[in-house]
Amino acid sequence: MHWQTSRYTIDLSRPRVMGIVNVTPDSFSDGGHYASTRAALAHCEQLVAEGAHILDLGGESSRPGTPPVPLEEELARVLPVLREAVTLGVPVSVDTYKPEVMRQALDLGADIVNDIWALRQPGAREVIAAHPNCGVCLMHMHGEPQTMQRTPMEGDAVPQVLSFLKQHTQALCALGVDKARIVWDTGIGFGKTVEQNFALLARQAELLADGFPLLAGWSRKSSLGTVTGLPVNERLAPSLAAALLAAERGASVIRVHDVKETLAVLKVLRATISIA
Repeated sequence: MHWQTSRYTIDLSRPRVMGIVNVTPDSFSDGGHYASTRAALAHCEQLVAEGAHILDLGGESSRPGTPPVPLEEELARVLPVLREAVTLGVPVSVDTYKPEVMRQALDLGADIVNDIWALRQPGAREVIAAHPNCGVCLMHMHGEPQTMQRTPMEGDAVPQVLSFLKQHTQALCALGVDKARIVWDTGIGFGKTVEQNFALLARQAELLADGFPLLAGWSRKSSLGTVTGLPVNERLAPSLAAALLAAERGASVIRVHDVKETLAVLKVLRATISIA
């Protein structure tokens, strides 16, 4: 299995690690640490040195209750970092739902658009369809970031998430986008209860039946804090456990803050599989 992106065809025969670079002052886990262009670039270089297969740049926090960032501010945060990040020798993803950010990022050489809204903002699908081969990650979100945890979804999350992702994938493919460009993300923590989040992990195989690669984004999430009692800055161990379980259950991309440690865990998994 491969993921077709702007400059790279990413081999997904083994899990790939996507390193998170939050160019924001208010992200839930590391807000403010990499808000300047210089700090964000240094972090990009560090993650690549640690072995990140993909970088994911984001200029707007999706933390519950966070207000939207104006377009010009998001562009000012992301584009200077992106200009340099695309020279580091790995695919670069831009985490955005704004079509104009997508367009300008792709013009600068971004490889992937990672959209928490699954291209539901007006004009977003058309930006992706107009590009010859960029990759895209479609994520499930119930509600929107400002209110999603006040009124989380009800019932069995697995069929609802699957139906949502199928629907928006079909809409994108209808515009001529090849399936090889598309990866799915179940949206852990985005309008779901703790129980629903863990059901999506436990029953992950059901989400793989349609053949689309899955991105798992468990790193430092609040559900891990709920079950362990650990604050966000002490969630390395549960994040690694979730990453390992997601990879063992077939996730193709693991999106994390802690690249070096996640790669070490995946090496143990790979060794076990090779012996078995």
